[in-house]
Amino acid sequence: MQGWTEFIGAMAVFFLSHAVPVRPPVKPWLVRHLGARGFSLIYSILSLMILIWLIVAAGRAPYVPLWDFGVAVRHATLMLMLIACLVLALGIARPNPFSFGGARNDRFDPTQPGILRLTRHPLLLALALWGGAHLLANGDLAHVLLFAPLAGFAVLGGKMITRRKRRVMGAKYDRLWAETRALPISRLLWPLSSKVILRLLVGGGSMAV
Repeated sequence: MQGWTEFIGAMAVFFLSHAVPVRPPVKPWLVRHLGARGFSLIYSILSLMILIWLIVAAGRAPYVPLWDFGVAVRHATLMLMLIACLVLALGIARPNPFSFGGARNDRFDPTQPGILRLTRHPLLLALALWGGAHLLANGDLAHVLLFAPLAGFAVLGGKMITRRKRRVMGAKYDRLWAETRALPISRLLWPLSSKVILRLLVGGGSMAV
């Protein structure tokens, strides 16, 4: 256990911070005292800070190699990261009544769903792809223990959010989702407005950072 204490502690704090504040008895109390916007802002900042700590703690943990990082893995990692950045750019801060992180959800138009034609949880899909890419690129025990649960957490989190949103919205949730899924996949980037192009440029350009 020598050298693993910080990593284990950071991992425990990460999962607790994502499980406890969103529980039915806790979240309404926090929203009542912080406001919906205050809760989202504080929760986002706190989650980001804990994630950064977790990544740093993984780098400090003992190095136990599991596989080599070859050329093929490098190309796969870059491709997954590009897709993750594009999905994130297309999904963040846009109307999305199906998941978390949506903005102006009352303005959602199922005839122009954008990235929601592909997935109802674009931010979680981006996190899963990001975790998978880094899992390939870092073949040591600490980073496998870090990125594999993060990718799995994103996949399972989507299922949990779907159940919670469906319970809150009732029949409206399934009606909106059915209208969204009825469109052809070509509507993914339609209409190709200046805002969509800017999001694609930002997503692609973030790979260079």
